[in-house]
Amino acid sequence: MLKSKTFVKKTRAGGVMKVVREHYLRDDIWCGSEVCTECKDGAPVLQQDARTESDLCAYPHYLIPDTNVVLHQIDILEDPLIRNVIILQTVLQEVRHRSPPVYKRIKDATHEKEKHFYTFTNEHHRETFIEREQGESANDRNDRAIRVAAKWYTEHLSKAPSVEKLRVVLLTNDRANKDKAEQNGLLAFRCEEYVKSLIGNPELVDRLALTSDDQNEITGSKLLFPEHLPLSRIQAGIKSGTFLQGTFRASRDNYLEATVFVQREGDDTTEVLLQGLQNLNRAVHQDVVAVELFPKEQWVAPSSVVLQDDRVNDEETEEEEAEKKLESPVLDPSMLKPTGRVVGIIKRNWRPFCGMLNQSQIKEATRHLFTPADRCIPRIRIETRQASTLVGQRIIVAIDGWPRNSRYPNGHFVRNLGGAGDKDTETEVLLLEHDVPHQPFSQAVLSFLPKMPWGITEEDLKVRADLRHLSVCSVDPPGCTDIDDALHCRELENGNLEVGVHIADVSHFIRPGNALDQEAASRGTTVYLCGKRIDMVPELLSSNLCSLRSNVERLAFSCIWEMNHKAEILNTRFTKSIINSKASLTYAEAQMRIDDASMNDDITKSLRGLNTLAKILKGQRIAKGALTLSSPEVRFHMDSETHDPIDLQTKELKDTNSMVEEFMLLANISVAQKIYEEFSECALLRKHPAPPPSNYDILIKAAKSRDLEIRIDSAKALADSLNEAVLEDFPYFNTLLRILATRCMMQAVYFCSGMDSDFHHYGLASPIYTHFTSPIRRYSDIIVHRLLAVAINADSTYPDLMDKHKQSSLCNNLNYRHKMAQYAQRASVAFHTQLFFKNKGILNEEGFILFVRKNAIIILIPKFGLEGTVFFENKDKPGPRLSFDSEGPTLTVEDQHTFHIFDRVKVTISLDASNIQHQKMRMALVEPVIPGVSVALPEPEPEAKKPRLDR
Repeated sequence: MLKSKTFVKKTRAGGVMKVVREHYLRDDIWCGSEVCTECKDGAPVLQQDARTESDLCAYPHYLIPDTNVVLHQIDILEDPLIRNVIILQTVLQEVRHRSPPVYKRIKDATHEKEKHFYTFTNEHHRETFIEREQGESANDRNDRAIRVAAKWYTEHLSKAPSVEKLRVVLLTNDRANKDKAEQNGLLAFRCEEYVKSLIGNPELVDRLALTSDDQNEITGSKLLFPEHLPLSRIQAGIKSGTFLQGTFRASRDNYLEATVFVQREGDDTTEVLLQGLQNLNRAVHQDVVAVELFPKEQWVAPSSVVLQDDRVNDEETEEEEAEKKLESPVLDPSMLKPTGRVVGIIKRNWRPFCGMLNQSQIKEATRHLFTPADRCIPRIRIETRQASTLVGQRIIVAIDGWPRNSRYPNGHFVRNLGGAGDKDTETEVLLLEHDVPHQPFSQAVLSFLPKMPWGITEEDLKVRADLRHLSVCSVDPPGCTDIDDALHCRELENGNLEVGVHIADVSHFIRPGNALDQEAASRGTTVYLCGKRIDMVPELLSSNLCSLRSNVERLAFSCIWEMNHKAEILNTRFTKSIINSKASLTYAEAQMRIDDASMNDDITKSLRGLNTLAKILKGQRIAKGALTLSSPEVRFHMDSETHDPIDLQTKELKDTNSMVEEFMLLANISVAQKIYEEFSECALLRKHPAPPPSNYDILIKAAKSRDLEIRIDSAKALADSLNEAVLEDFPYFNTLLRILATRCMMQAVYFCSGMDSDFHHYGLASPIYTHFTSPIRRYSDIIVHRLLAVAINADSTYPDLMDKHKQSSLCNNLNYRHKMAQYAQRASVAFHTQLFFKNKGILNEEGFILFVRKNAIIILIPKFGLEGTVFFENKDKPGPRLSFDSEGPTLTVEDQHTFHIFDRVKVTISLDASNIQHQKMRMALVEPVIPGVSVALPEPEPEAKKPRLDR
């Protein structure tokens, strides 16, 4: 049966166009139930014995949730207890329109066989489709469609010859909808009343999202925040320029401060500073907000005070004390930043948050505060009856809303992850908090892997260069199983050198658009944690078929240069190839071969040739202005049984590290030039923007404090002045400067060549750059491989590869995933550092001041690559007299000692586990000695008392 709707609309040219919309209705859409004999459904989803123990529904029943229940109570619907649910097409369409993340979650639930969720296409069923009536809103029409479908199910299933009558229950939180359903003779309950009726499942009640009625009940009557403006006023204000739209980023160090990043024309961004609870006005980290700028005379400077919101369950404590600390006279007008306040929320970007429960001091209380692990997120008030079992556990909580009369947002419990401090639990928290996809690969993804046993075919030999005879070898860190790259170098008959970089041909195994490709694109990168790796592609590829292990034949994509002995490139060629690596070496093994004069085999000669050329290439790069920066990287030595860290030291870099790096850089630059030549609109490239001059302020001040000058007019000037900034009596000074210079840099990003005009890579001093050399662990490299393969006629193209807009949105995801992977890696190092210090008691170490703050100094301990803060204020006792000069910057304590950047200090280091969620390294000053401020040296422990390793 066909329904059609005809209407006319006016065209731009002023003509009239007739539009006909056709809507097909069918009789053969089945109900999906096992009890039904009318429908000819070969594989029914809904069970005959659909029994869930409930005080309200003691009979077998199916649930039909309305749109708002799916949108707000998705955590309930995902619980294994909730089964036999009918998801209507009307509901699905509305959810898809209003919340893509919830839509994905409900679709995933319908694919889980044991959940018995059935999607019923009521909008195309002859008996359940309804037309919108005159004067009826779209929302009311959809509510009516849900009631009509529920009525149809009730009547349809009543004809089934089942032993016990099966009922259909409509779940809705809309009072009007519930009343109308009951008038129509339907069984309808509020979601909360149904969940509370389920027997013996208190945890499920905790997962209920609060409705607006519940939220008003919980909060006080005092209005703490200004009202948010309606969206219509916000949009008008943005259009007229009264308001600005931007992304809200809360400060990690100061809960009363945040910045809104406003995107302007092109790449230009403005930062608006917000200070004080009223001006933050209930915005949460990463929300899209509308801000109103204050007049210039009300602008302030960012605060140098560190403030954490760590009061115990105290709702009404005034914030005024803390807000006073923000106020400080600003001597330099250039320090003032555009300042404003949040007037409304355009888009909430809430996600489920990991953290811990602070149990209420009131006995038998069900309302408690939850402290998120991420310091950028405010505390959340939740209701739970299982607080005593959740204390000391890592849990996940979702925010439901933030009324004006509540100091904190309200939320609900989602699930328990496990005990705090447990290594597996903490790793799970770390991955969830950094949005790292880490679920096992699905069957759909694994189905696209090559069938084993796999081998090189005749077809491969026809279309690839056979390089199995070459003395190719790989050089990697110890324990590396995902080997992306291998190298060779040999002398040609004409006296020149042939140098090859051979990269795993991952794009041969991952074809565009299939489930394996989509999963790799979503993950974006492999994430390396201490002792754990979250692969971008399944292990069969990452550690086996794509890994260029020694003495096995592998498919590669090779970049081969002919060079003279001055490392000048005479010609370049790219080819798909077959290689057989002759050795998988570590950096140390490769270095030993180069240094051992008695070794003269082909691999060693190849390594020496590569090493000589690499030194020339590095010299050329540095001469062009490439930067050599520094960051303290650490390596853990793990106990083989407990897998706990037993030693911690900074990584030592050998010549061979630099050797491999030089040829990877050269290959990346050569490939970038080639793909841009062929595809000027859709090449995937990587750029590193030059930092704005203000970023260098701290570096210039630090050098100036030692009477040295840092020039920043170009990368070359910066590189040269860093090379010259050497102090005879302070050898570590130059490394400290380079560490500081690294902090001044911008993030390098992927971009699509057709969407940008500035390609320059500041750090490498290269006009063009991309990533080609690590396709096992970076999805960007797979795209670059595909582009290069099309450029040399080794593979065919596909539409998305040539679409600059698709390419650009892919780059945005890759940039996000890379940034989060970096943060996750740092968090993993921090956690393992804490594990290491747990058994060490109090250590006494030498360090250097990296930053001087208003009430603290931040110190780097080179031996452990560890940073920590020495605070000069203590909440429990009056602090010393402090005098901070932002010009230096310097901090004078008790008029006795003035601290400058890079001063050498001695500190004690210990693990402070008083806050189990935010365990941190506690540092206290030992030298210089300041009476009443510094601490005495810890007594060395007798040998016998040293904690032994748990076995």
